[in-house]
Amino acid sequence: MARSTTRFVCQNCGAQHIRWSGRCDNCGEWNTLVEEDTASAPVGSTQRKARAGRPVALSSLSGGDDQPPRISTGVAELDRVAGGGLVRGSALLVGGDPGIGKSTLLLQAAAGLAKTGRNVIYVSGEEAIDQVRLRATRLGLEKAEVGLAAETNVENILATLGAGKPADFVVVDSIQTLWTDSIESAPGTVAQVRASAQMLIRHAKRTGAAVVLVGHVTKDGQIAGPRVVEHMVDAVLYFEGDGAHQFRLLRAVKNRFGPTDEIGVFEMSDKGLQEVANPSALFLGERDAWAPGAAVFAGMEGTRPILVEIQALVAPSPLATPRRAVVGWDSSRLSMVLAVLDAHCGLKLGAQDVYLNVAGGLRIVEPAADLAVAAALVSSMAKAALPADAVFFGEISLSGAIRPVGHEPARLKEAVKLGFSRAVSPARSASANPEGLDVTRIDSLAGLVAMIASRAPKPGGDT
Repeated sequence: MARSTTRFVCQNCGAQHIRWSGRCDNCGEWNTLVEEDTASAPVGSTQRKARAGRPVALSSLSGGDDQPPRISTGVAELDRVAGGGLVRGSALLVGGDPGIGKSTLLLQAAAGLAKTGRNVIYVSGEEAIDQVRLRATRLGLEKAEVGLAAETNVENILATLGAGKPADFVVVDSIQTLWTDSIESAPGTVAQVRASAQMLIRHAKRTGAAVVLVGHVTKDGQIAGPRVVEHMVDAVLYFEGDGAHQFRLLRAVKNRFGPTDEIGVFEMSDKGLQEVANPSALFLGERDAWAPGAAVFAGMEGTRPILVEIQALVAPSPLATPRRAVVGWDSSRLSMVLAVLDAHCGLKLGAQDVYLNVAGGLRIVEPAADLAVAAALVSSMAKAALPADAVFFGEISLSGAIRPVGHEPARLKEAVKLGFSRAVSPARSASANPEGLDVTRIDSLAGLVAMIASRAPKPGGDT
């Protein structure tokens, strides 16, 4: 008879410990060890002999389609992030903060697929069927032929999927609520989440159904549960946004069948999530064009150019250690830009409080935003408003030089489309200037500071 042993498993990384401690020795997280029972071999027994394997059929690289067949969900922004649609037999993990709109987005995608004749099944482990119906009625999707189920046992879910017509699209909300009879632990533990995800992924590969798993997000912004689940699935999508804004961003952090630098932009309304075809106009819709400390950055998110306002505030600090507050950008990158402005341009920012914000809740990761950030900082410090019809982009090196960035023609074309007539960009760029846009090429950060200083108010109130 198998002997039951006790192990303490970290809910963050999955490491096992023989005794409980406040901190996991593997990942360093606190209060993540949970007691789980495991079955070991009987005392005095020998190890079970492994069964003989069987040969599997080998296929040629030249066989089949050139591209994996994809299923369009009818939600263009979701299809863009997924790489052009959902791949048959793939498994996706969608994470996001509570109430951000994950269930709404997937219910809209399920209804869109059902309207095209696909067999769609929506399994909820957190809500009753009537609650899902209420959301569908609010979104105007109550007539979509979507099969609903409220179940948390994986064996029952797989039996339901195999009983009727093969499903094309399956949504499981959420993976942390599922449990399987083969594991003796509570739902949400590492063992249950790993086993449940593995069984559902195996079903997707075997039947060709696209399976979407919803995951909770921890206070650190990471999908809760073992990290191994993110390695098991084909794609990991984060649905993010600020509760104070109506904008929602869908971002891929892993995608075996598409790019990981694309984003989808949505706007939350009383009718659900509305796709935003022109995010630049949305992010710039409420800007104060004549205020000092505001610069428009021409950025790229994947293949999509996006214009967004970067706001900066520089003020004298009453503290021995000045404040550095950043929202939507890398704080270490801001420290580098401040150091370059201090060392090569003579700006004394070390004793100033610096606040930086990317308007609209967007998070920027590309270094091309350096020039726009520097322009906003200098504008705020000099109390000189930047031209309302100008965009900025370029990477700043530690020597103070402005380095060229990629996709410059797409950035400039987007600026012209939105009515901007001027742009400030790196001097060493080889792209041609589009018609209707006056492009100022600068080769050093000192040139930018001199250009903004010439717009500063003169003593006595004259400009």
